[in-house]
Amino acid sequence: MNNLLLTSLESIIDSFPKSFSEAQLAKAKTLFYKKMALRMHTFYGGKMQTILKAPIFGFNWFNVWYTPGVSAVSTAIRDNNNTSFELSNRNNLVAIVSDSTRVLGDGDCTPPGGLGVMEGKAMLMKYLGGVDAVALCIDSRDETGEPNADKIIEFVKRAQSSFGAINLEDISQPNCFKVLDILREECNIPVWHDDAQGTACVTLAGVINALQLVNKKMSEIKIVLYGAGASNTSIARLMIADGANPDNIIMFDSRSALHKNNMRYKDNPLFYRQWELCQTTNPECITTPEEAFKDADVLIALSKSGPDTIKTEWIKLMAEKPIVFVCANPVPEIYPYQAKEAGAYIVATGRGDFPNQVNNSVCFPSILKGTLLVSARKITDGMAICAAHSIAEFAKNRGIHVENIMPNMLEWELFPKVAADVALHAIKEGVALKNLTWQQVYDTAKQDISEAQELTLLLQEKGHIKPIEESVIREVIQEVVNAIET
Repeated sequence: MNNLLLTSLESIIDSFPKSFSEAQLAKAKTLFYKKMALRMHTFYGGKMQTILKAPIFGFNWFNVWYTPGVSAVSTAIRDNNNTSFELSNRNNLVAIVSDSTRVLGDGDCTPPGGLGVMEGKAMLMKYLGGVDAVALCIDSRDETGEPNADKIIEFVKRAQSSFGAINLEDISQPNCFKVLDILREECNIPVWHDDAQGTACVTLAGVINALQLVNKKMSEIKIVLYGAGASNTSIARLMIADGANPDNIIMFDSRSALHKNNMRYKDNPLFYRQWELCQTTNPECITTPEEAFKDADVLIALSKSGPDTIKTEWIKLMAEKPIVFVCANPVPEIYPYQAKEAGAYIVATGRGDFPNQVNNSVCFPSILKGTLLVSARKITDGMAICAAHSIAEFAKNRGIHVENIMPNMLEWELFPKVAADVALHAIKEGVALKNLTWQQVYDTAKQDISEAQELTLLLQEKGHIKPIEESVIREVIQEVVNAIET
């Protein structure tokens, strides 16, 4: 393999002209990853495939794996549906369900438009968690042409018999709230909404470590939440459950601040999560960013892509050593260098090409793996908080600093640890059907993750996953340079 391909893609930015400003370099990196994504997805035809897990020793083995032998499997499951978790791949199979109405920062992309993201989730589940997954992008629109939460709920309920868990993804609000809350209670298998619970989990982990670095306590900090969608409302819920004082939390949506006098949410039952926060946070009814940011310790923004959504003037109003999480994709609400220039002490984003990436990928593969291994019937907020502390603890044990508060996806030892911690917490909460030890979960998760990664490497070495020509990457780099310069 050539030298360029052996480097991380992040190091390729050294190929960009040294004359690029910080703003030009940030735009160039975004454009590079987008152009590379299109090239690579075209080259490989997506990124997931189905591979056998059982051997074929000869032609007659088809009589065991299929008819007539498999009839015994069908009737065994008929007589006891729970044996489907033992006699099929169901206990390690997740459905990634989306109606593609809110895909990353791109909004409604039509049902098949979400396949790139959902296949990406499946890739991460397999490579980082040893979990098999399938992308299911569905049409949730009703006769009026509007997305309908009930359509998603019905689909998941009907499909759940084939899977061990459901991962909801990229469903627009307010449908996302109703879909999750109903399915969590009414499905026979665990349902996880990664945009909400996953983002809340990793954000909490990052905040825990950031607070340690600035020597502040969760119970004492003032928090501004910018954006009032599924992610930030879940972040608020988990942070409060983990010790944050709701009186010190101020949340903004795209039009105003949330508080008890905000009647827009009281009169709209679809946004009940926001109305709950209106009643429990911001008791002083602060309405302007200037008031909210004054002496704030932490900003968590999950709103509109920047780079000018969060103003430098607001960050300058924050308390000593402010912590700034700006996690909109694909462009953060303010670029990290701008936030630092305004006085931010720790800056985190949702992107891997900046320090302190707050990425769901460090939590959902292991949370789902731990959940599946003990056959938990649901994923509780307590399990998500447990995962956050497990992630934060892992990072602290290997060392943290202002530009490295979170583990990254390459630190594979993280994933079996979090899986085992979450599994034991599920047992403690009484939602698990299997009573395994921490070590049993850890060893199984570690083995499954190792096998998934070794299989990928083997396919690459054998040429079954085709190599990339270095010239392709250099072409993309030149296209980006030309675009930025013109």
